Amino acid sequence: MRNYIFILLMIMSLGITAQELNCNVIVNAQLTGNDNVQVFKTLERQLNEFINNTQWTDKSFKGQERIDCGMIITINGYNNDLFDASLQIQSSRPVYGSTYSTPVYNFNDKDFAFQYLEFQNFVFNENQFESNLVSVISFHIYMMLGLDADTFSDGGGAEYYKQAQTILNYSQQNNSKGWKLEDGQQTRFILIDNILSPTFKEYRNVMYNYHRKGLDEMSNDAKEAKQAIVESLNTLRVMNNKRPNSFLLRTFFDAKSDEIQQIFSGGPSINISDLISTLTKIAPMHSSKWRKINF
Repeated sequence: MRNYIFILLMIMSLGITAQELNCNVIVNAQLTGNDNVQVFKTLERQLNEFINNTQWTDKSFKGQERIDCGMIITINGYNNDLFDASLQIQSSRPVYGSTYSTPVYNFNDKDFAFQYLEFQNFVFNENQFESNLVSVISFHIYMMLGLDADTFSDGGGAEYYKQAQTILNYSQQNNSKGWKLEDGQQTRFILIDNILSPTFKEYRNVMYNYHRKGLDEMSNDAKEAKQAIVESLNTLRVMNNKRPNSFLLRTFFDAKSDEIQQIFSGGPSINISDLISTLTKIAPMHSSKWRKINF
């Protein structure tokens, strides 16, 4: 009987420590002309295991609560154990009362150079640099966790953004691109700096209101939910007035532009003439989509 109870407790503890991510990593080496080289397949397998089997938080995630995400690593070139690559990351979360998953994070990290020896161990350390490969992957994982949490609770992603910033700070010693202000305007540094800046405080409010008060209420009252989405998107105009054409706004609409077009091209009709004007002003790169909205 005692052994049975011990085994039961072990099974329960495994459920409590369920990992947070359901991530599919693809390593694309076609640009190298040697995409069948075994090292790329090993890297892909190891990253999938590392990301999906690591416990990234102290929270309990049930199976259906795991964050669906994908990473595509495009290898531009390599020399022995040195790799030059880019990283495309996407994540989504389910919408309450539906089978639909809404995109949350969409980021193209163009500055992804790393060193990798086949079969090397991947170890994540919260407060210490291990490798640029681990740092870049871990940084984006905490960005995904933060944004996902913000969509469920107003300001809920704070602890994850703090960890992303910690990773940024200790990774600057490596001198790889993407970690410092001088590395450009569309980098990991700019992303976390903007997220945590009071200048862009509306962004995180919008993440909550758009998803929790908007999309999650669609199954209860689609008209009211669409109105809540309108109000949340109009809030972005305040942010844009302070810092026009910000990188943070571009990342939001890279993830959401197709969805916004679809939301307001069907279902119960509401007055969105002012919204179309706002969208055209703050996200002109997607003007062709805004013009397709029928209202």
